[in-house]
Amino acid sequence: MAAKAPDTSLTETASQLRNAIVRTSRRLRQEAATETGGLSPSATAALASINRSGPLTPSELAEIERVSRPAMTRTLGCLEREDLIERTPDPADGRSFLVAVNDAGRERLARLRRRKSAYLARRLGKLDPEEVETLARAAELLERMREDEQV
Repeated sequence: MAAKAPDTSLTETASQLRNAIVRTSRRLRQEAATETGGLSPSATAALASINRSGPLTPSELAEIERVSRPAMTRTLGCLEREDLIERTPDPADGRSFLVAVNDAGRERLARLRRRKSAYLARRLGKLDPEEVETLARAAELLERMREDEQV
């Protein structure tokens, strides 16, 4: 049985969508850069993951972020130096520890999110209401695609 050739229109749409997502993501990172206080995008992502799923062991966080354990150890060191996380002993493993976001980390994330959302709101304000509705629906679909991947 011959393999089915990829649908050219789907491939083209996927390429256009990927480009738009990458450029928008890059612009959002640039917009938030003044609020990160020198945090790298990977450190910011790790902080958000800890906030969403923590407390976590460094290994759990490395798995979520899809990086090596040594890379995550360096990232956690950066977050500790910025006083954005707290370490506590892991009750399940005395050799390990758990990391959680502290109040300063939560405030930093809130500022970043407000800044990024304000940027997008300004851009959305320049569109027609129908275009905004189309993007709202696209956001729902993108979220559904992401959720389907995690199952």
